Amino acid sequence: MKFNYKKTIPVLAGIFFSGFSMAQAPAIEWQKSLGGTGKEYANSIIQTADGGYMVAGSSTSNNGNVTGNHGNYDYWLVKLNPTGNLQWQKSLGGTENDFARSIIQTADGGYVVAGATGSNNGDVTGNHGYDDGWVLKLNSDAGVIHWKKTFGGTDDDWIDKIIPTTDGGYVFAGHSKSNNGDIAGNKGYIDYWIVKINSDGNIQWKKSFGGLADDRATSIVQTSDGGYAVSGFAEGNTGDITGNHGNADFWILRLNSDGGVVFWKKSFGGLYPDLAYSMVATSDGGYIIAGQSFSTDGDVTGNHGGTDAWVVKINEAGNLQWQKALGGTKLDQAFSIIQSSDGGYMVVGNTLSTDGDVTGYHTPTNTGPGEAPLSFDYWAVKLNATGNIQWQKCLGGSESDEASSVIQTTDGGYIIAGNSKSNNGDVSGNHGDTDIWVVKLAPENLSTNEVSKKASVTANVFPNPAKDHVTLKLDYFTPSMNITITDMLGKTVHQQKLEGLNTKINTTHLEKGVYFLNVIGGTQKATKKFIIE
Repeated sequence: MKFNYKKTIPVLAGIFFSGFSMAQAPAIEWQKSLGGTGKEYANSIIQTADGGYMVAGSSTSNNGNVTGNHGNYDYWLVKLNPTGNLQWQKSLGGTENDFARSIIQTADGGYVVAGATGSNNGDVTGNHGYDDGWVLKLNSDAGVIHWKKTFGGTDDDWIDKIIPTTDGGYVFAGHSKSNNGDIAGNKGYIDYWIVKINSDGNIQWKKSFGGLADDRATSIVQTSDGGYAVSGFAEGNTGDITGNHGNADFWILRLNSDGGVVFWKKSFGGLYPDLAYSMVATSDGGYIIAGQSFSTDGDVTGNHGGTDAWVVKINEAGNLQWQKALGGTKLDQAFSIIQSSDGGYMVVGNTLSTDGDVTGYHTPTNTGPGEAPLSFDYWAVKLNATGNIQWQKCLGGSESDEASSVIQTTDGGYIIAGNSKSNNGDVSGNHGDTDIWVVKLAPENLSTNEVSKKASVTANVFPNPAKDHVTLKLDYFTPSMNITITDMLGKTVHQQKLEGLNTKINTTHLEKGVYFLNVIGGTQKATKKFIIE
């Protein structure tokens, strides 16, 4: 498996006490373990147009929830309905390792997924040598490949993030060791690698940025003027890099629309490694970046000991507005950040801490008195607009649980994806070894009783089987609820508003087959399967 640059920092001990009080963290609405008896890892989750979710990651299994594995790690895509039930899954790759890192839904209801591949067989063609970036355009029907492209040179080349662009194409960010093929201008060793492609996956322009050491882009956003902001981490003060504080720093670039002009570049950090993994544009025109920091100097203040999750807010010109070190005396990391609908921020990552900002850690069963914790928990932290903690929540069990991606859902809650080896605590349904683990948190304004009621909503569909109509009967109703009907491939074939506790739905336009009726919105969700004959 590839070098995991997320977990390279030693753990130190220290003492910290936090005296502030926090708001009540939202309850778990539902959770799902997905996988087989091999290893599964999730790197990206999105909410889809039908109210469900798509997860992109990797799998070595060929049993349980997983079929079609080509050998070693494959891209593994998992489509869930709004209540987390599996609708379809797809393994994509060849006989070497293939790691999906980022996924987006396209305007036509399909998907674009990007990552890295070492294969040159199976679904993969055109590999340039070692690991290449691999991008696939899939249609909406259970992940059928529309087009696929390998990008790279004769050394290792990885894509970490892909986003849609306003011209209908895509741009991706990652890192490269090559200086041939699809890569030009490498400054030495590993560089930021930015490539703009059109809607058919053909290269429009490509850029390398960095110095003589290890420089890796992990996030990219398109700016209001059509340009791009790119974040990641970089070492040293050579080549394109200036202002480095020592070891690796957060490094952010602001580029024009063809990547040919660097408007500004900024290094943030201290003497020790500071690694940025996630960035989003903020409503005020600036950016917020999350990662981890081992530093206690330079731009970093408030470190709790060892490695903290580190959040940096900058303005449109790249100037530091505020920063927050979050965690306890052990290892704390942030791998995903979003701006929430209330103007604050949601940060997720991992923790080994039991003090400082962290409460609720699930102690491993193999930890004896005086021994250091050995297993991560998911760690979700809600910040207000100025970076102060509103609430935090540890999620997991007695084995290692590692969060990678968070989004806010249409109901105002949050959904988190990562991987888990646990089968206790908050986790159930593990298939063996490491599973993808998806956790849905309720909206922040719901009480535990309301969440419990939401989870226990009763829905009935009749007649079943049906012909020209079905009737949906609920025991609870709010005007914000909607109905979607999806087919076995997850494609939405019908949408309408609820009419009350009883809603009659015309099904004459549906072909014979099996369908899922989904109730979403408001304070409840339900899914029922029915048949048209």
